[in-house]
Amino acid sequence: MPVVTPALAAIIFAAGAVSGGFGALLGIGGGVLLVPFLNLGLHLPFTVAAAISLTTVIATSSSVSAARAGKQLINMRLGMLLEVATAAGSLFGGVTAQMLAQSTVQKVFGVVTAIVAIIMLTRLQRRNVILDPDIDPGALGGRYHEEESGGTVTYQVKRLPLALAASFVAGNMSSLLGIGGGFIKVPVLNAWCGVPVRAAAATSAFMIGVTATAGAVIYYGTGQLVPALAASAVLGVQLGSWGGMRFGQRASAMWLKLLMAAVLFVVSAVMFTRGIQ
Repeated sequence: MPVVTPALAAIIFAAGAVSGGFGALLGIGGGVLLVPFLNLGLHLPFTVAAAISLTTVIATSSSVSAARAGKQLINMRLGMLLEVATAAGSLFGGVTAQMLAQSTVQKVFGVVTAIVAIIMLTRLQRRNVILDPDIDPGALGGRYHEEESGGTVTYQVKRLPLALAASFVAGNMSSLLGIGGGFIKVPVLNAWCGVPVRAAAATSAFMIGVTATAGAVIYYGTGQLVPALAASAVLGVQLGSWGGMRFGQRASAMWLKLLMAAVLFVVSAVMFTRGIQ
C-alpha cells in the first residue's frame, strides 16, 4: 500500500479536480482520467487506483444529480431500469478484477476506450432531438429545455435491449477498471438508443454513483482502498464537478462529443501502450 504524505494527497486533490470537471461535463465519472494518472503517473497499483477512483465517481454522481435535479435532463425512469443491469455487471466486475493481471486490465482499458471514441466521432451530426413539443416521448423518453434550440425538445428511447446489454457491460468495466461506466453508456445511449448527449450524460451521472458503490464494496472488502487518498480525491472532484457543470451549460453538443472522443483516444493510447510493455 502507498505511503500517504501531504504532497501525495495534494497531487491527488488536483488530479481529482481535473477529472471531476471532465466527469461532470461529459457524464463519464472522471475515472477514465484519474485511473491512468494514479496508475501510470503516481505508480499506484491498478487495484488501489481503481478503488480511489470509484469513491470519486460516487461523489461526482451525487454532485451532478443534485445540481441537475429539476431541470428534466435526468431521465429517472430510464436510469433506474438500466441501473438494474449495471449493478449486476458491477458486482461481477469487482470480483473479476481480483483475478486478472494488471497488464491485461490495462490493455482492456485501452481497447474499450478507443472503440467508444470511434463511436462518438461517427455521431457528431446526430442530435436525437424532436423539436415538436407535442410528440409523445413514450414510456421511457423525455423532454427538457435546450439552450441550443431555445425551446423544449423531445426524445424517444429506442433499442432498449441494447441499452440494457450496454449497461451490464458498463457496470462490469466500471468495477474492473475503476471508472464510472458512463464512458460506455453515454455513447451507446446517444449513438443507438435515441437519447440526446446532454440527457444521456445527466442520466449516466445519476446512475454511476450506484454502479460505483457496488464495485467499491468489493475493493474495500479486499483492503485495496486507502481512505486518506480517497478523501483527497473526493474533495478535488467536488470542486472540479462544479466547474464542469457550469461550463457544460454553454457548450454545444458537437463540441462535447469531440471533447469526449479526444479524451478517450489519448487515454486509450497511454493505457494500451503501458499494458504491452
